[in-house]
Amino acid sequence: MADAAPRKARYEDLLELPDNAVGEILAGQLYASPRPAPRHARASTALTGSLWDPYDRGDGGPGGWWILDEPELHLGEDVLVPDLAGWRRERMPELPETAWFGLAPDWVCEILSPATARIDRGIKMGIYAREQVPFLWLVDPDARTLEVYRLEGPHWLLLTTLKEDDPVRQPPFDSTEFLLDRLWA
Repeated sequence: MADAAPRKARYEDLLELPDNAVGEILAGQLYASPRPAPRHARASTALTGSLWDPYDRGDGGPGGWWILDEPELHLGEDVLVPDLAGWRRERMPELPETAWFGLAPDWVCEILSPATARIDRGIKMGIYAREQVPFLWLVDPDARTLEVYRLEGPHWLLLTTLKEDDPVRQPPFDSTEFLLDRLWA
């Protein structure tokens, strides 16, 4: 007798996770990660701070973006929670009334940790490519690097890898510059 196919994860499974976990449904599987460690949280907060005024608010930069921490994305059957995401306001003039977003972002950033790097670099990058997210940044607080990717057809093209205190002026946020070492604790 053949084994029954494993049950696909449901949204209710996410709701049953403890409050100190971040849950995602990727390719039908439930993934739960612990809340971010301090270096991870610092990198995410500092990057938000570097992008918020010039791109979300338009102070000292072009504006025209929504920049959000840990938005819940419902993309097909997948439920993802990137560390940061941004939408051009020309594509999404208003924030949705729901607690989640059905429109794929124009940019995502994942802050890598030992617990999430394999998922972020593997299945999540594939989903972002499938959903035609044009830009992806991967920040590694342990290695002190930023990898900048642009979607080319169905594949990611690595544009550059910045390290330590390199200046950051990278797409889609290349109208302003900040030093990468702002992200490191």
